[in-house]
Amino acid sequence: MTKSATAAITPGLKGTASLTVGPEHTAAKVGSGVIPVLATPVMINVVEAAALAAAEHLLPEGHQSLGIHLDVRHIAATPVGMRVTAEAVVTAVEGRTIRFDVTVHDERELIGDGRHERVVVNVARFEERVRRKSDKG
Repeated sequence: MTKSATAAITPGLKGTASLTVGPEHTAAKVGSGVIPVLATPVMINVVEAAALAAAEHLLPEGHQSLGIHLDVRHIAATPVGMRVTAEAVVTAVEGRTIRFDVTVHDERELIGDGRHERVVVNVARFEERVRRKSDKG
């Protein structure tokens, strides 16, 4: 892949994603704790969705980005029924790697923040590598 796969991605681009916390999104339900509040793994999913919203639509056909690094804090609990919104802002593009600053708020406060990185891949080549890895011979 050439650098042109990320040519349209520039610092400052933003994406958001939201979720209304349901019982299926709680730590107690997903196995990351026992309290019925937003689970950290679900918050991470919303962060990744925000990063996708910022950049994925600008990639050329046959390419997509994959999460490769996530460094986030989950600093406040969110109860069932409350809406959470993540924002991802592109901070840098280096070759195939896109870096984001991320924040997550519920209806009352900041609940998480951090950094996220994604790498752009050619889907056909990536799927071929995965297929070879899964071959038994």
